[in-house]
Amino acid sequence: MAFGTQDEPDEVMNEINMTPLVDVMLVLLIIFIITVPVMKHAVNIDLPRASSEPEQTKPQNILFTVAADGSYFWNEQKIDDGELRTRLATEAAKEPQPELHIRGDKAVRYERVAQAMSAAREAGVRKIGFITEPEPK
Repeated sequence: MAFGTQDEPDEVMNEINMTPLVDVMLVLLIIFIITVPVMKHAVNIDLPRASSEPEQTKPQNILFTVAADGSYFWNEQKIDDGELRTRLATEAAKEPQPELHIRGDKAVRYERVAQAMSAAREAGVRKIGFITEPEPK
């Protein structure tokens, strides 16, 4: 019961069947033909722009001056020792806290500058800086 004759050797198939490949490509082409117009015909709207970063508000810096005679100036306005403590306490309660920039005359006693720094520390001022002038060349 031989199905074939002994004279015919088994043939090796040396060509690729292209029909399944063509079928898959046609299905993909139909999918793209249907979906591309749907994606292109979207409603055009002008969306608002917003920033997700919180707004940084920087406080006004306080210019505190100690004159040569030992008197105190708060933003160019003369104040006495008692008023200094109340103003420092008011500024220390603010959030964010302003920076205290101290300008001390070179002829003033260090004690007056140290008293002002101590009052600022007691009031709770965290940022204290000194302002100097560069030496002339």
